Amino acid sequence: MARAPGRLRIVATFALLTVIWGTTWAAIRVSLEGFAPFTGVAIRFAVAAALLFIYMRMTGVGFARTANERRVWFSNMALSFCGSYGVVYWCEQYVPSGLTSILFATFPLFVALLAHFALPGERLTPAKVAGILLGFAGVAVIFSEDFARLGGRQVAWASLVMLVSPIVAAMGSVSAKRWGHGLHPFSMTAVPMAGAAVIMGGLAAVIERGRPIVFGPRPVAALLYLAIPGSAITFSLYYWLMAHMPATKLSLIAYTIPVVAVVVGVLFMDEPVTARMLAGGLLVVAGVASASR
Repeated sequence: MARAPGRLRIVATFALLTVIWGTTWAAIRVSLEGFAPFTGVAIRFAVAAALLFIYMRMTGVGFARTANERRVWFSNMALSFCGSYGVVYWCEQYVPSGLTSILFATFPLFVALLAHFALPGERLTPAKVAGILLGFAGVAVIFSEDFARLGGRQVAWASLVMLVSPIVAAMGSVSAKRWGHGLHPFSMTAVPMAGAAVIMGGLAAVIERGRPIVFGPRPVAALLYLAIPGSAITFSLYYWLMAHMPATKLSLIAYTIPVVAVVVGVLFMDEPVTARMLAGGLLVVAGVASASR
């Protein structure tokens, strides 16, 4: 029987995911300088899937070839990759990266609600509810900011659409937790990413026909960062963590990521920061601490 990973290894992996995914929100905006949204999603996951398939071939990692594995492939492809990331990329054409990540921080709320009904042993408890609500209060404080300061009505509408992303991502996460027991993390990422690349590539060919692709140093570097550390590595680690942590607690990573994303947006993307955003960020961190206890 495989040894359970130590607490330090789990915490270190959680922190690594926070840092990498916290910087991908800004990287998405940079990649959009050269690639249309659906095109960017398709290339990102095509590169990531290709690397994972090569590594699987080299290391002898295979597939379980079970009904549950196929369910995870489909749910991750449709929900976690096509649905969630398609929305994120489209919205980041208009919404600042820090704000986009904050809107996605509603993800744990939806995970907790779905897990309560779909996953035995992951029922809502007073401690979980208190932590999630405290974190959501922080999101609400930041979201109460005047959208006129962030770009106007277009930003407001795109922000509303953005809320679809955490909902479908939560559905994918709970589905993976329910059916993914015993599956290798590479199986849960490589095949769905390849499928998402095909689907989003098809959508791009129809919807984004005629939009130029600019192979500049910035967008190309951002796209490679998103594909390799931001997808191939992080999603494999995420599904490894999922096997060792409750889905609700793991979903709280969506509360730590916005803190990194806002800092990166301010320092490197010249995005605005206000007292409300800082206050909301503190509440988010407090929510994570409360729920983790």
